[in-house]
Amino acid sequence: MHKQISTRTAQAIVISNMIGTGVFTSIGFQLSSLHNTWIILLLWLFGGILSLLGAFAYSELGTRYPNSGGDYIYLSKIIHPMAGYLSAWACLLVGFSAPVSLAAIAFTKYFPIAGVPSNVVAVSIIITISALHSFTLSHSSKLQNITTLLKVVFIVVLIAIGFAAIDTSKNNAVVLSGNFLTELSSGGFAVSMIYVSFAYTGWNAAAYIADEIKDAQYKLPKILINSTFVVTAIYLLFQIAVLYNATFTQLEGKEEASLIAFENIVGKNGGRWIGIFIALQLLATISSYVWVGSRVTYTMAQTYTFVPHAHKANKHQIPVTAIWIHAVISIVMVLTGSFEKILLYAGFVLQLMTALTIASSLLLKPTKATFITPLKPWPQIIFLLFSAYVLAYTMYDRPLESCIGIGIIALGVPFYYLGKQRKHV
Repeated sequence: MHKQISTRTAQAIVISNMIGTGVFTSIGFQLSSLHNTWIILLLWLFGGILSLLGAFAYSELGTRYPNSGGDYIYLSKIIHPMAGYLSAWACLLVGFSAPVSLAAIAFTKYFPIAGVPSNVVAVSIIITISALHSFTLSHSSKLQNITTLLKVVFIVVLIAIGFAAIDTSKNNAVVLSGNFLTELSSGGFAVSMIYVSFAYTGWNAAAYIADEIKDAQYKLPKILINSTFVVTAIYLLFQIAVLYNATFTQLEGKEEASLIAFENIVGKNGGRWIGIFIALQLLATISSYVWVGSRVTYTMAQTYTFVPHAHKANKHQIPVTAIWIHAVISIVMVLTGSFEKILLYAGFVLQLMTALTIASSLLLKPTKATFITPLKPWPQIIFLLFSAYVLAYTMYDRPLESCIGIGIIALGVPFYYLGKQRKHV
């Protein structure tokens, strides 16, 4: 592919991948098992630190192998082609399709259209954005830059409104004492980290489209690391704004937790407008995942034929078939899955496959041309230990969703052998 997009567009993709459904919805699920506000903030801080450690490792991998495809390329070259294939398979069925479906579902929660079934709205959004990405890279870049700018401006304005409205004399969901160590060591903390990890998903997005970034071998570390810092700060401030402007009872278990908090500030009528803007910024999330996910599938299809024409691009180097493969899978998820179940098994799979990729970076020997992870191997080790803790507790506490995640990965094994027998290159 031609290297045409700028550092700014690449950072827009990363930020849009990260700031999406999770930051607006997951705090309600976290409060179902955790009460201490310090624990909630620690969750989001840990998520940012882990993402930063991961960004270091991916910068090293991406500068060594500056090709689009991300995990698929790294695992195929460092560990085994099957590992790379299963990673791309997981991305196809879960990693990029699930965030699209979740964002589309969340859109309908925040912006319900009277008389139109929510599933119809969600499916229509996926189809529209997939169509907009099916023309040229210039069209995709403009769409991504504009929607990301609106997303960042909007969430910063929300944070400002939330902080301006804080009144510590009013009843709210902030609990600053008691049960800290108990909650920190609980299974609820580990499962909540899956929600947080999913909210941070996308910190590695630029690595998946390295072929399309100008001077990716030099600029990728800056793109990944800077974007992660920005989003971590936004996430922490946003959770504080939400917790101080709603009660525990109002927020617990609610997908639309953010909207509830801001309705308390601006009233029902103002809340409708905030809901509309939350919904609109989710369009940038859908856009970025459609863009990035299709490139992983396109790259895998260069070697493994699993869907006709998935390895082909149009005259503008846009992998149109791959885009619509992801669209169809996302639509199926919208029509068949519940929000929380999709969030959990998708988060489990992503945590597992990302940990495998981080582990592969330990096998790299540094060269003069590559970024080297600071204090290597400790960032990788910390990331892997924490991932093991989260995955183990999630399997214990949510065995059904964990088994669905493992089953999705295992399902890729026979397809790997079938596709391997039908290589077209």
